[in-house]
Amino acid sequence: MREESVHSAISPEILISASLDSNLQNIQLITGNSSDVIIKNGVLCGNRISVLTCEGMTSTDTLAELIYNKLNSVNEEDFSAKALWERLRGEWLIAAEEHETNTLGELVLKLQSGFAVILVEGISSALLIGIQGYKSRGVDEPSSELNVRGSREGFTEVIRTNMSLIRRRIKSPTLVFEMQTIGERSNTDICLCYISDKVSPEILENVRKRVKSINLNTILESGYIQPYFEGRGGWFFSECGTCERPDSFAAKLYEGRVGILVDGTPFALTVPYLFIESFQTLDDYSQQPFYAFFIRVVRMFAYFITLFLPGAYVAIASYNPEMLPSQLILNLASAEQTAPYSLMVECLFIHFMYEILREAGIRLPRPIGHAIGVVGGIVIGDITVNAGLVGAPMVLVVALSGLCSFVVPNMYEKTVILRFLYIIAGGIFGLFGITLLAGAVTIKMCSLSTYGVPYMSPISPFSPKSMRDMLVRVGWKKMAKNDVVLQNLNGAD
Repeated sequence: MREESVHSAISPEILISASLDSNLQNIQLITGNSSDVIIKNGVLCGNRISVLTCEGMTSTDTLAELIYNKLNSVNEEDFSAKALWERLRGEWLIAAEEHETNTLGELVLKLQSGFAVILVEGISSALLIGIQGYKSRGVDEPSSELNVRGSREGFTEVIRTNMSLIRRRIKSPTLVFEMQTIGERSNTDICLCYISDKVSPEILENVRKRVKSINLNTILESGYIQPYFEGRGGWFFSECGTCERPDSFAAKLYEGRVGILVDGTPFALTVPYLFIESFQTLDDYSQQPFYAFFIRVVRMFAYFITLFLPGAYVAIASYNPEMLPSQLILNLASAEQTAPYSLMVECLFIHFMYEILREAGIRLPRPIGHAIGVVGGIVIGDITVNAGLVGAPMVLVVALSGLCSFVVPNMYEKTVILRFLYIIAGGIFGLFGITLLAGAVTIKMCSLSTYGVPYMSPISPFSPKSMRDMLVRVGWKKMAKNDVVLQNLNGAD
């Protein structure tokens, strides 16, 4: 019963009363007498007023300088409530972010977002002054997207800071920020970012509709809302990318994408997301074109190694050993003769152990996490080989596929699941099973359309103009002649 009364009290339809005592009583009821809601009562020019703040969400220095010092320095005769209200709005309190509201719902939301709230007896409105000053992490180098050249700045957990980092890189009136609040309980701020003369109106409207469909109570990270921006292939092939760098984020906006910033996380979302983006980094555009081509080929080659090598090894060694050199067959036979399990079971077991070690290295504290990852891998690998549980070639295959998986970190989760499926297909049906599964996966990828743009574009359907920035990257002099935006790719709706 009490929960229902609280929800009805914070409804946007509930208006602020002209009675100061009634307003304070309603606010305390809504917040449950929370100890972080600070209420300062006083008398100004013969009128009772109250200043409300949320402890830890406001800057105490700004609060004292902008509000308390100015109010204490007022030496005026008694005013009527209306005249005092006009003075507060127009002359005495001047702030960069200042709003007026007449609903309790918006009042409580702004109060808990770091605004100072001023109420005056006899006035059925509240003055909201932005003096946010909560503690936050500074702008540091991103942890997941490192680069050799370029900016060392990464997104932070504060959405306003992230917006300023983007604005510094795109000083154009066509860069638009759309702020919204979602989450019934968390009231999380999100921001849609796009360049108005680059983005497709259909893509932008699609994103807005998906934002409206989010019905979560609490949103603590961008991963909470990411599934709402995925399509039919989101389980295996992500159609919504993540980004931690403001420069990469700005480059994606310039290509006609829509970005989504979420307050409380440094990981922004970008849509639509294409397959080829996983093999491109910011360093590719600051290095010489021939080296960028070489590095992209290395990434692509590493991706295919981590995806197909374990399954192909199991399939060839189990069903088609004649494809291997004779000396390698003898070494393989001697290494596997003491192993009690089939190659498929060995491969699944050692890959499962590898994932356990990786997860342990991530979750443990940093001083011992690295020791678990390196020493644990060496010790367990050596023991399993000496005990005859797995063969030495199998350990080498797993180590090589695991190393290559880190070359394309954006696709790690999907790659792990696909790798297990290829191992099972190779162990049961041999190379035929791997080929059949790879064909089904390729057909699925080519059939996907993310926000009206083919997921495999510009590879399929083929777009000659866009191939200048696929594997081969042309120089900036040629690339700057014609801009390529998503809606102009072949096959885009």
